[in-house]
Amino acid sequence: MTQARVQAGVRIAVRVIALILAVNAPKAIAQANLTSILHSTRSSPGDLEVGAELAGAPTGATRFIRYDDLLRLPQESYTVSDDTNFHGKTEISGVPFEALTRLLGSAPHDAMIVAICYDQYRANYPREYIAAHYPILVLRINGQPHDHWPPSPYGDLLAPYLVSHPAFKPAFRVLSHRDEPQIPYGVTRIEVRRESVVFGAIRPPGNWPANSPVEQGYTIARQDCFRCHNMGAEGGTKAGQSWERLAGDATRDPKRFQQTIRNPASVSKDAQMPAHADYANATLAALTAYFKTFAAPERNR
Repeated sequence: MTQARVQAGVRIAVRVIALILAVNAPKAIAQANLTSILHSTRSSPGDLEVGAELAGAPTGATRFIRYDDLLRLPQESYTVSDDTNFHGKTEISGVPFEALTRLLGSAPHDAMIVAICYDQYRANYPREYIAAHYPILVLRINGQPHDHWPPSPYGDLLAPYLVSHPAFKPAFRVLSHRDEPQIPYGVTRIEVRRESVVFGAIRPPGNWPANSPVEQGYTIARQDCFRCHNMGAEGGTKAGQSWERLAGDATRDPKRFQQTIRNPASVSKDAQMPAHADYANATLAALTAYFKTFAAPERNR
């Protein structure tokens, strides 16, 4: 073999090795960063609790990330004007969920983020939502750390963490329901989950056409109702009423069920659920049809 061929072979080998290192470097760096910032015990109330399917940790394990460690992660800043948690235009900075998914997750094809708040409200972020809306785990508001944040317009604490977007444009519409921004405040825990498991808990039993009222109701309930109502261990528990309870209400008294959605205060003066006055009859009927599939007689057919 000539000297020129040997040198050419060496150059090719070097390029191949460089390419391999370039491809794997982000993963290696992310893993190193993750190992250094995950802690098994809480150091302060401001630590972010993370769990479920974390890379490099047993399934179901809970870890804690300190606020200062979050600030060392890659940050992005935006001025937002359409977030109802703020008083007018507000500058936010924080970590994009896209980066959080890569950093924390064991990278299943259907990985999603679930944000859990101090009042047990839950917001769900499947990959489709993250790609469409680019949510941010907010760490600073108008340059201020989370222990100096103002209250929300409702008087509640925004801290320790909240989620916002650079801007929000609805990505879909089902009947009267438009894609809604998932902007919880008071976030205390982030979970990396599998979409097939989380949303699988509330998939309607049986096979339904995509344009059927049941499937339409499922799409709406998955984004809206699931934030405050639970099916077993999945979903929020802020409302204190389970999926089975809603199914029973929809089956026993559909008119009252629909009125509760459209104008909760007209049914119960203590209702905290927001009104959906813009929901047309077809939208309410779709939600009723969907929840009826979870009533005991339907599930046992």
